[in-house]
Amino acid sequence: MMLKLAASLLLALGAGQASVSPAPEPASAQQPRKLYYPVGADAAKIYDQALAKAAADNARAVIVFGADWCHDSRALADVLNSDAFKTEFGNRFEVSFIDVGRPQSGEGRNLDLVKRLGVKALKSTPAMFVLRGDGKLLNGKKDAVSWRNAESRGTAKMLAWFRGFRKT
Repeated sequence: MMLKLAASLLLALGAGQASVSPAPEPASAQQPRKLYYPVGADAAKIYDQALAKAAADNARAVIVFGADWCHDSRALADVLNSDAFKTEFGNRFEVSFIDVGRPQSGEGRNLDLVKRLGVKALKSTPAMFVLRGDGKLLNGKKDAVSWRNAESRGTAKMLAWFRGFRKT
């Protein structure tokens, strides 16, 4: 009797193991993460082209200084590249991304462009500046450097923030 019970238990356990399938790979393992902030790009050229295109299209240039290692920089970039942003704002904004490395640890890049906008030292990422085609800053410097919590703001709040530029 004990032998039959043990054999039944082993069969049941074996059958259970055979039906267990491995967990699917997470999405991040299936596709490489999109990189928004090109490390080796000519940042001054990106900046100048964004202003020129904004001027030509009567749009606003949105210059985001960030880094792909920063979750807030990526979250902001995801929203700015989303269908929701593109649908609502169309060609009203010329969005560009500039890599700043790790300015908090002294390993920053392209910080001369941030200084051009009146910010002496970039202490966090991302920083987002909205400019007219002539280079006039439309959001304040304090606001521009306040995006270090972009991910926690969420898409709805970020889109609402951009609605404030409809009249400028």
